[in-house]
Amino acid sequence: MAYGQTGTGKTFTLGRLGEEDTAARGIMVRAMEDILADITPETDTVSLSYLQLYMEMIQDLLDPVNDNIAIVEDPRTGDVSLPGATVVEIRDQKSFVDILRVGEAHRVAANTKLNTESSRSHALLMVNVRRTVKGRHEMDASISGENGHSSSIVGSLRPPIVRKSKLVVVDLAGSERIDKSGSEGHTLEEAKSINLSLSALGKCINALAENSPHVPVRDSKLTRLLKDSFGGTARTSLVVTIGPSPRHRGETTSTIMFGQRAMKVENMVKLKEEFDYKSLCRRLDIELDKLIAENERQKKYFDDEVERITAETQCRVTEAERECKIALESEKAKYHQEYLDSIKILEEKWKIHQQSPKKQIKETGSSPNEVGEVQNLLQNEKILRQSAEYEANDLKNQVLHWKKMEAVVTAEVVKLRKMLDTEASQKEKLEEEIAVLKSQLLQLSLDADETRRSLDRGDGSGKIFPGFDSLMSHTRNSEPREQSNGPKPPIAKLFEQVGLQKILSLLESEEPDVRVHAVKVVANLAAEEANQEKIVEAGGLTSLLMLLRSSEDETIRRVAAGAIANLAMNETNQDLIMAQGGVALLSMTASDAEDPQTLRMVAGAIANLCGNDKLQIRLRGEGGIKALLGMVKCGHPDVLAQVARGIANFAKCESRAVTQRNKVGKSLLIDDGALPWIVKNANNEAAPIRRHIELALCHLAQHEVNSKDIISEGALWELVRISRDCSREDIRMLAYRTLTSSPTLQSEMRRLRIEY
Repeated sequence: MAYGQTGTGKTFTLGRLGEEDTAARGIMVRAMEDILADITPETDTVSLSYLQLYMEMIQDLLDPVNDNIAIVEDPRTGDVSLPGATVVEIRDQKSFVDILRVGEAHRVAANTKLNTESSRSHALLMVNVRRTVKGRHEMDASISGENGHSSSIVGSLRPPIVRKSKLVVVDLAGSERIDKSGSEGHTLEEAKSINLSLSALGKCINALAENSPHVPVRDSKLTRLLKDSFGGTARTSLVVTIGPSPRHRGETTSTIMFGQRAMKVENMVKLKEEFDYKSLCRRLDIELDKLIAENERQKKYFDDEVERITAETQCRVTEAERECKIALESEKAKYHQEYLDSIKILEEKWKIHQQSPKKQIKETGSSPNEVGEVQNLLQNEKILRQSAEYEANDLKNQVLHWKKMEAVVTAEVVKLRKMLDTEASQKEKLEEEIAVLKSQLLQLSLDADETRRSLDRGDGSGKIFPGFDSLMSHTRNSEPREQSNGPKPPIAKLFEQVGLQKILSLLESEEPDVRVHAVKVVANLAAEEANQEKIVEAGGLTSLLMLLRSSEDETIRRVAAGAIANLAMNETNQDLIMAQGGVALLSMTASDAEDPQTLRMVAGAIANLCGNDKLQIRLRGEGGIKALLGMVKCGHPDVLAQVARGIANFAKCESRAVTQRNKVGKSLLIDDGALPWIVKNANNEAAPIRRHIELALCHLAQHEVNSKDIISEGALWELVRISRDCSREDIRMLAYRTLTSSPTLQSEMRRLRIEY
């Protein structure tokens, strides 16, 4: 943003095209060159809008007919957008320069005493960059077997991530007084409108510099458009332009003072990411089509295999029956014929044997030895008959065996048919599951479309998991607790459809990406008080503590610590955290972590526990205070702010316990060596750190037993300064009462001749 008097070089600094001399290019051209040099067309898109604020009306410089664009503000997040503005996608530097040339031609300018081509409107260039992060999230499907039957289920839903950035370049109109520009008539009205919006901008800068709870951004359309730039999560740069003429010394002074006030505004730059659910829906549709085709293919293959096995079995049974029947008939006929022949021979020999021995001797000349031979033959025939009977029985047994095999094959066919019926029923269930999944995907697609439209309008309402890295501090302050009249956010829908137990079970997944997303979802749910009791009852607190103990992933530990910090805001949960060794785990995480955001989450959790009167002894005994003081080595302002808040909470509880006569002796904070750090940061430049430290110092000095340490560490001078110069009246009065009520401090002040 460029601010200054007319003719001092604002437009020259920001909007100069540098077509004749590339060294004279303005910030707009240089910034776009830098952006285009770092993008990839396959994953990145760059689009822009070029607007002017003229006479409190937003006009489109790329489409002059569109001269009254409305500002739309999201009631939930407070973000503003311009859905009616022209958006042009940029691919190269030449097209950008052409667009700037067209926009500058439509910008309102007039001849004044200070400049022949004085800009009479505020110009705003809004550049939006979107980048799809590839390779981090892939969708996969797992096939699990149960009782020998396979079924297709979706293993996880992990959409790709889209990062968004926005660059806003503002060329403000001149900030001079009307009498010096010599404006008259319509030009006078333009000057009044310019000064009105610049005055509103100055009020907002003053409010932000003084940490005022109310910033009057609605006083002007300019301040409404810049709301998320100079007071949000953006990195803001201000170009102040002044002239050398002594005649305009007053404007020069006011311009420099405006820049000094703007330097006091503190912004926190944050990475903004969202999930591309459209891409996920397309992937899931393709995966579903593949699963359905694969299921149909396996079904057809299974049917063909059953028919082939059935036909082959039937053929084998028929062939075995035919062979057994032929063999049986052949053996039966053979042995029957042999049996008949043997009987005939025996009958003939028996007739001969029945004749008288003499006659037999006369006629045949036979001897008794021949009778013995006949008897032997008869015995052999009996043996042969028994052997034939055995062989006949064996053939019968073989026939029975083949019949049993036929029964087994028939049972196998029946079993296969039952399996086929089971597979058919499972197919029906799978089709029902696919139909349900398709309906869920359709709903997700509709939500993604609505999210995309909201994001295209710039309102940011489509972000599914807002600010994981700053979830614990940002969610409670920026989003309403109840949205009874609006639709449920996608996290709430996911919570209702999937169920808390399923989400918590994913915390133990073997895949790192699944654990990361699961802990982020639990952290988002823990940000709402209505979900905290359910999470604790379902074992979510224990799972989060286990993640702190076992996980080596920095993201998992950071988000888990943030979720524990949210749960630690409830007094009942604080007891559970202490009982399960949460303070020791948080202290261990603080000693191992190097990321400032992880340390901020851990410090926030310990700070919440410091506010419980009943847990102070245990908290200090398990190293909570030493862990807080150990994190100050990081030096990050956000970490120091949480450490200061924890020390202030601990000091306040100690002060209350001493007042109620529940505690005696010197402060535990002083025993753990916190007083030197408190004195060192009592006048810290960061307002949140300074406010908590001042409050902690006042509470420590309220009790006479701490007075000697207060004096020896030099904290007395800080107490005197707080009682005189503190911007908070309640802290200033607390310091005054502390100094006047302590005899030791009063005596030291008289010795040092400190006027009070």
